[in-house]
Amino acid sequence: MPENKNYYLLTGGPGSGKSTVLNTLEDMGYHTVQKVARTIIRNQIKTNGDALPWKNISRYTYLMLSRSITDFEEFIHINTPCFFDRGIIDTLGFCHLINLPVPRKLTEAARKYRYNSKVFVFPFWKEIYTNDSERVQNTAEAEQTFFTLKETYENLGYQTIVVPFLSPRERAEWIIKNI
Repeated sequence: MPENKNYYLLTGGPGSGKSTVLNTLEDMGYHTVQKVARTIIRNQIKTNGDALPWKNISRYTYLMLSRSITDFEEFIHINTPCFFDRGIIDTLGFCHLINLPVPRKLTEAARKYRYNSKVFVFPFWKEIYTNDSERVQNTAEAEQTFFTLKETYENLGYQTIVVPFLSPRERAEWIIKNI
């Protein structure tokens, strides 16, 4: 069973500051892995593809899972802290959130590929939440995403740690102190 205790996940609803903190961690010299969702959405929009959460959700979910597994495998050799903007379990949580049947391959991957047991969950933060061409959820969906992901991780035996509302640098430093 692949496992890397140096893999730390940043998860939570959209627009809660995860990516900004991940970039701050990278600026501080840590290894980071960007989230796959935005890349998939950007590429699908650019090429007129339909693997989008608002079009062909099954194909979008498949691509998210495939790319998340690739990221996990690609960096498995790293023996220092490596921070991921979302992970395999986020795809499972996404399925739960929208009541999409969970493919067996996804359930197996969520159990097989294990990250550090501490998962940093970013709560919904209304004051910084904005929509754009790739983030189309309304505030209620964004807030529910936090709760669904937190529960999904906990159901798989992860310890969820809610990240406080601080500046990006303070959040990054807080995470480092809590690993």
